[in-house]
Amino acid sequence: MLIGYMRVSKADGSQSTDLQRDALLSAGVEALNLYEDHASGEKDDRPELAACLKGMREGDTLLVWKLDRLGRDLRHLVNTVHDLTDRGIGLKVLTGEGAAIDTTTASGKLVFGIFAALAEFERALISERTVAGLASARARGRKGGRPYKMTSAKVRLAMAAMGQKETKVGDLCEELGVSRQTLYRHVSPSGELRADGKKLLDSK
Repeated sequence: MLIGYMRVSKADGSQSTDLQRDALLSAGVEALNLYEDHASGEKDDRPELAACLKGMREGDTLLVWKLDRLGRDLRHLVNTVHDLTDRGIGLKVLTGEGAAIDTTTASGKLVFGIFAALAEFERALISERTVAGLASARARGRKGGRPYKMTSAKVRLAMAAMGQKETKVGDLCEELGVSRQTLYRHVSPSGELRADGKKLLDSK
């Protein structure tokens, strides 16, 4: 059985699935077997896609107009198609950059295999860059993660300001460029040093 899936990014009616619908119907998909989502491709919550994938059976073929209608990104796409393949379900892309993909044929499987290899290569590059970046940061005496917003100078300023009754905490946080949570981790409401603040001053 041929099953068609369509998606447009906006649910406000400014985008239409007419072009996708016509292409899927022309490819042999019956109107009753069409599923349609109005959601960004980046969103996990696509109920019609979930229903479509869940309802498919071995021997069925999923048709999409373009490859980007199905997957959020290359990794999600590869995982989705691997799952379909394991269940004996094919995928066929009608147009666009993935038009050569038809996992019901030997050549189509080869093309998708290249996509899968690219996804694996992408993961390897990201991992390699992350490791190299952390190693470089450690070599310069920095640890991974977000930069530390509180400095010893800010701690001293906060101590002086928090000891004054007229100080507005919100204004002080804005001036220092830190959140209330960060401020109170270093200095008490009365201007006394707390553990994080003491640790920061002791390290200087």
